[in-house]
Amino acid sequence: MEIKKTSLYQLHQSNNAKFVEFAGYKMPIQYPEGIVEEHKFTRSHSGIFDVSHMGQLFIYGQDSLVEDLEKIFPLDLKNLKINHSKYSFLMNDAAGIHDDLILTKIENGFLIILNAACKESDYKILNKLLHNKYKMVLDEKRSLIAIQGPKSSEILNNLIKGVNKLSFMSGNWFSFQNQKIYITRSGYTGEDGFEISLLNEDAEKFTKKLIEQGAKLIGLGARDTLRLEAGLCLYGHELDKDKTPVEANLKWAISKERVSKGNFIGFSKISKQLADGVKKIRVGIKPEGRVIAREKTKIFNQSDVLIGEITSGTFGPSVNGPVAMGYVENDFSKKNTKIFLEVRGKKHPANICGLPFYKKSYVKGANK
Repeated sequence: MEIKKTSLYQLHQSNNAKFVEFAGYKMPIQYPEGIVEEHKFTRSHSGIFDVSHMGQLFIYGQDSLVEDLEKIFPLDLKNLKINHSKYSFLMNDAAGIHDDLILTKIENGFLIILNAACKESDYKILNKLLHNKYKMVLDEKRSLIAIQGPKSSEILNNLIKGVNKLSFMSGNWFSFQNQKIYITRSGYTGEDGFEISLLNEDAEKFTKKLIEQGAKLIGLGARDTLRLEAGLCLYGHELDKDKTPVEANLKWAISKERVSKGNFIGFSKISKQLADGVKKIRVGIKPEGRVIAREKTKIFNQSDVLIGEITSGTFGPSVNGPVAMGYVENDFSKKNTKIFLEVRGKKHPANICGLPFYKKSYVKGANK
């Protein structure tokens, strides 16, 4: 299968990016300054992330579309305002997660941002669940660029007036060089930031304008360390078809009103887990010392009994130490529970901790 390239591929190349294959795309993992410096720059200034490999699914329809989508997603979509977004899950009947995604209500339907590795299968699943009733476009003609960090609002507002008025998880159509672009105030780093959907042919010149304003290109390596410090899940690591949103400690994303009424895919399993609890749950883990526990690292209790597994682990530049997330048996999920991580045949002490590791800096209200 041919490896795809995003519209910013040449720009990454000219900035000496190191590439990896990710979800069928050739993507920049880092630039010459390295992952740690890119991470710190995003936290202190503003980083640009090429996320054009992700799926931009537009579903067009009127009132019955909301009703039909509510049979799929555990969200109160009837009361979601135009240009507002919600985080949710596409689940199977056992509440296992096909994908986690962001739904935004737009004027004549919804825009759903899908994970790159899942977008083709998501499209087929949704089309089948919606019985081919609606116009669905998985738009390959549009790029998606994220700008993240404390200077992002100022930098983007210099180019696109009025974006600083957006509040977290809201968006709108704006204009860039006479072309319509859709911007939401959201992201995946724990920082204030925006995601910009625009035509492929405009992506490079738009990104260059952001660079001229002082933002820097950031690769997938720092994107991973940033999201992990912020306690954010990554599909294929913390989330998959064998894990439910309740086990993933994401019940905040499930509408209480919808649970009380039911009638969405995975409801019976979700309601049972909410009532009875779960056997395993996602937790934050802070290793003692400097050992880094990577994915698949086994977790043991103090009696040397296997109780879980790491799903993501790295060195957190902003917290200056190793951080990890994983699933443990519920009995061992309380904060400050002492555990042991088996790294290279040796068991290292660690502690269960709260999430996130690094305080999120989202903008809840619009800037004045």
